[in-house]
Amino acid sequence: MIIDLRSDTFTRPTQAMQDFMFKAQVGDDVFGEDPSVNLLESMVSSYFNKEAALFCPSGTMANQIAIKCHTQPGDEVICEQNSHVYIYEGGGIAFNSGCQVKAIFGNNGRIQAHQIEACINPDDIHKAKTALVSLENTSNRGGGTCYETSDIDAISALCQKSGIGLHLDGARLWNAMIAKDQQPQYFGERFDSISVCFSKGLGAPVGSVLLGSASFIKKARRVRKVLGGGMRQAGYMAAACIYSMENNINRLVEDHQNAKRLESALLQLPYVDSVVPVETNLIFAEIKKEFNPRLIAQKLSEQGILVMAISSTQIRMVTHLHIGLEEVNRVIHILSTIKP
Repeated sequence: MIIDLRSDTFTRPTQAMQDFMFKAQVGDDVFGEDPSVNLLESMVSSYFNKEAALFCPSGTMANQIAIKCHTQPGDEVICEQNSHVYIYEGGGIAFNSGCQVKAIFGNNGRIQAHQIEACINPDDIHKAKTALVSLENTSNRGGGTCYETSDIDAISALCQKSGIGLHLDGARLWNAMIAKDQQPQYFGERFDSISVCFSKGLGAPVGSVLLGSASFIKKARRVRKVLGGGMRQAGYMAAACIYSMENNINRLVEDHQNAKRLESALLQLPYVDSVVPVETNLIFAEIKKEFNPRLIAQKLSEQGILVMAISSTQIRMVTHLHIGLEEVNRVIHILSTIKP
C-alpha cells in the first residue's frame, strides 16, 4: 500500500465524483454556453459575494490573469518572499505582466500592513508604480498558516487608502476558512480579486476559479483567451468542482486533525528538531542538522510512504481525502522505526 503525503494535488476523483462528472451538461465555454461552467461560476461568485467569476484550468493561470488585469508593464507587485505567485509560477509576473516584485520577509508566509506600507513606492518617475499586493492564504511555504482577520483588515484598509489592488491567492482558502471558522463573504469584501483551487483538498482533478467585479472578470476572460485558457466542453471538469463544493469542504477538518496527529508524532522523533505549528493540512518538519531529509524521504519511500524533502533541512507532508486514520497510524509507526 502506497501512502502519498507529497501533496494534496495527488488526490483522485472518487467514484461518486466521476459519476457526477459523466452526467454533466456541457457546451462550448468559449462561447459562454457551457451550463456546468456557468453554474460553477455563479455558485462560487455567490459563495464569496463577488459579482463575477471565471473558470480556469489551474491556480497558476488564475493568479497570473489576476496580476495581468491589476497591473501595467513596469509596475511593481508586493508579496511575501515565499509566495506561490513569486517562486512557483515560472517567473510569470515578469513574463506575462512585465512587472517586477518587491518580496517581503514575513512570518511563516504572512506579511503585515506596516511591512507593506514601508514598501509602497512614492509617486516618483524613478520608481516603479506599486500597483498590487498579493497575499497567500493558506501559505504553502509557510506551513499551511492562516491570516488573522485583523491583519487582513489592516492590509485591505491600507490598499484602499493607497489606491493599490489587493489579490488573494486562495488555493487553500477552503482550509483557512475551516481552520479559522471564517465566512467566505468576508474575503469577498476585503479583496479585489480571489483565486480558489478545487484540485487540492477538495479533490477535483482540475480547476480553479478567479473572482472579482463584473468589469474585472470581463477583462480576465480576454486575458484567459490570450493565455490559451479558453476551454470548450469544460463542463465535465466544472462538474467535479461543483461536486467538491457540495461535498468536500466540511470534511477538510478531518485532514487538519490528521495533520495534528502527525505533528505530535514528529515532535517525538530523535531526528526532528521542530515542526512549523500545524494549523491546516500541511506539516513542515525541520530535521536536525546531523540528519539528511532526502535520506529520510528515501527510507520512508522504501516502506511505501511518500513525502517531500523540500530543502536541505525540511520535510513536507500533506494530508488529504485519501489519508485516513489508518494511513496516519501506519505513517506514525514507520516514522518511529526508520533509522536515518
